Amino acid sequence: MTRFTAVFLSLALAAGTLAAGEYDSLVGAIKKSWPQCQSVAVVCDANGSKAALAALTSATGGMKLLVVDVRGPQDMGKAIAALTGRKPDAVILLSGDHVAGDGSNAAGFLIKRMAEIKVPTAAITEAGAKQGAALAIGSGTGGKLMCNAKVAAVAGVAVPAGANSI
Repeated sequence: MTRFTAVFLSLALAAGTLAAGEYDSLVGAIKKSWPQCQSVAVVCDANGSKAALAALTSATGGMKLLVVDVRGPQDMGKAIAALTGRKPDAVILLSGDHVAGDGSNAAGFLIKRMAEIKVPTAAITEAGAKQGAALAIGSGTGGKLMCNAKVAAVAGVAVPAGANSI
């Protein structure tokens, strides 16, 4: 049993390291493109996204990370209210989250509401950029820096230098 636990723990740590690379490049692009960004938020099912949250926490070293826990789309109104009150500098979409991940209706709602209050969103997939994330980079973008210039303008942030516009 102890051996199984050690193997499972090693695999979990390795998976976290792989995912951290995704978020390392995203957080690096956020810091470079928006140097005023000191706090980021994520809306997700915290229980279902533990590995991604651990990787994101590791990548955001030095930045404040606000996690808004939602169980389903019905919680998005409360999440928007919490974010409006706290007003983070950016919101990061977790691509694998079953509630507010890239491509979901909840993510689209979140992106729109955040842009309205001048808070940009960022993602690690091309789908996130197409949906409205102002910045995206990761294996889901083929390693390319992408942006949604229209949403970046609404959110009041600069288009990242060298980004492919969607």
